[in-house]
Amino acid sequence: MSHAFDNSPVAPTAAQRAIAHWLLICCALVFAMVVLGGVTRLTGSGLSMTEWRLLMGILPPLNDIEWQRVFELYQRTPEFMKVNFDMDVHGFKNIFWLEYLHRLLGRLLGLVFLLPMLYFAARRFISAREIPWYLLMLALGGAQGLIGKVMVASGQVDAPHVSQYRLVLHLAAAFIVYAMMFWRSLSLLRPVSAGSRHPWYSRTLALTTLVGVTILSGGFVAGLKAGLIYNTFPMMGAYWIPPGLTALDPAWRNLFDNVTTVQFDHRLLAISTFIVVLLYWWRARSSYLPPRAARASNALLHTAILQVALGIATLVLKVPAMLAVTHQAVAMLLFTVALILLHDLRKVPM
Repeated sequence: MSHAFDNSPVAPTAAQRAIAHWLLICCALVFAMVVLGGVTRLTGSGLSMTEWRLLMGILPPLNDIEWQRVFELYQRTPEFMKVNFDMDVHGFKNIFWLEYLHRLLGRLLGLVFLLPMLYFAARRFISAREIPWYLLMLALGGAQGLIGKVMVASGQVDAPHVSQYRLVLHLAAAFIVYAMMFWRSLSLLRPVSAGSRHPWYSRTLALTTLVGVTILSGGFVAGLKAGLIYNTFPMMGAYWIPPGLTALDPAWRNLFDNVTTVQFDHRLLAISTFIVVLLYWWRARSSYLPPRAARASNALLHTAILQVALGIATLVLKVPAMLAVTHQAVAMLLFTVALILLHDLRKVPM
């Protein structure tokens, strides 16, 4: 069947390709940061570094005296006193390195974004009217790092865990920055001279939003460790609708603070998202999507199937670290495929 809509090929300029490839490298670093952040959380490494030194913090402890100093700082934290009270300096090194690498990667990302941006602006590869958008990306990236600092600090005062609200805000900021950079790179690599939005653009935008909301609900599951209860599927223990969903007062707190409700909501959102993706794919097969968008629709279905399978396996196996990290990585991959599909429908020639 021929397609009524198709994207007219317009070759990007050398400058556009250079900027797009730079942004894709930044996207890869953000992707790696999200995955590494999940590893630090799942291995209990995220609260190991008590100092936040933007420049001096680039170097790790270089001798036994420095290791002992940072370990003594860690010994004053609630996590050491309540959870890791029997840990020695050798055990501390094991959790320190993951958080150190996470922060180092964040600093690297900042430099990889800032320095080429200045170069491209100086060479006028980036026009004056586009500069505010790149400055906004830079500011949001900096804000994301600041949120991470505040998030870690929340677990080093009274209780040995971070606020789930700050964790989700940290995750959301990363996804927003990632989406902005990835969208811009696609626009540079796939320019379309003229056209209008495809009729399926609005429903694709709604689907992409649903994917994002489902991912953020998973952030609350992670923050409250809600995956460690009701490790059965499809039922939650002996219940389809478990008791205690409205145990907290006021009622809105159950959506964010009640471990049972948070897991129930994530299950409901995940299954709903999968059903919507399945229906979208089924309808798209007989609709006039551009060939590239049709391929993206197929990829969306395949990625959604993988994500649901990983989610179920992570739950029933009681959140093994490797599966949980893979589940988080594929969630970002699913979001990426949805962005590609949405971008392919944003402007098509009639």
